[in-house]
Amino acid sequence: MLIAHPHGHYHFLQGIDPYSCGVIADPGYEIVHVTLSRALPWREGFDRIDAHLKAEDWAARSDATHRHALCAIELRSPAPFTMQGFIDFNREYCAVLQQWDLYVGEHNPIARTNVAPIDLSHDAIRPPSEPVLHAFSYVVANDQIDRQTLIVAGAGELREGILVTEGLIRPGDTSPESMREKATYVMQVMDQRLKGLGGDWDLINAVNVYTIFPLEGILEDILLPTMGPAHRHGIRWYYTRPPVVDIDFEMDLHGVVRERIL
Repeated sequence: MLIAHPHGHYHFLQGIDPYSCGVIADPGYEIVHVTLSRALPWREGFDRIDAHLKAEDWAARSDATHRHALCAIELRSPAPFTMQGFIDFNREYCAVLQQWDLYVGEHNPIARTNVAPIDLSHDAIRPPSEPVLHAFSYVVANDQIDRQTLIVAGAGELREGILVTEGLIRPGDTSPESMREKATYVMQVMDQRLKGLGGDWDLINAVNVYTIFPLEGILEDILLPTMGPAHRHGIRWYYTRPPVVDIDFEMDLHGVVRERIL
């Protein structure tokens, strides 16, 4: 279900408690994507977001604050969580969103991706020691923009996105056949969420894949045919694991006009 944020100037696709399934800016507004030049511990990262949005002087109405512009978060974790560990972390994370008064009724409107970089035992390539903020997205006014901007939240091969181990597709099986099944499911979720937001693949300029397993066969048989016009932007492959043990393939999508480094 697509829900209007009463103050944020965007709509969000209803998800589960820790995150929405995606966000799309309202007419006359756009979503700006920001990557941190240096990842920060996630709570410190929220302080950085707060300062950045306040400096943007976003809120022009008495019924909104600058924090209501925030619409998506991207985290990096030290290692995949157990399912219970993920639920426990989400409880802390959601408490911050609630303190910021970002919920719409009982719904969390903020899209999210959370993945775990692999430790390659190299000083320059190590996972963080704690969950960190990698990037975020927010909404700004733009009466000149002539296209929609959106973020599709991260999803792995977890049926219905419900946080129970019974929902995992072929857990522990990373054979080529199993990985194709997982990738097929995730790509279907991406397509469904994109269409659920009212968008299509011609709006997408960043297709992000998070897995440590080879994309041979998956890329040409599963991803590219569905991407259609978005294929010309290529695919960003992040050598990371999804956030929960036994999830092996995750994706998210960005369709934005402006990318910033902070």
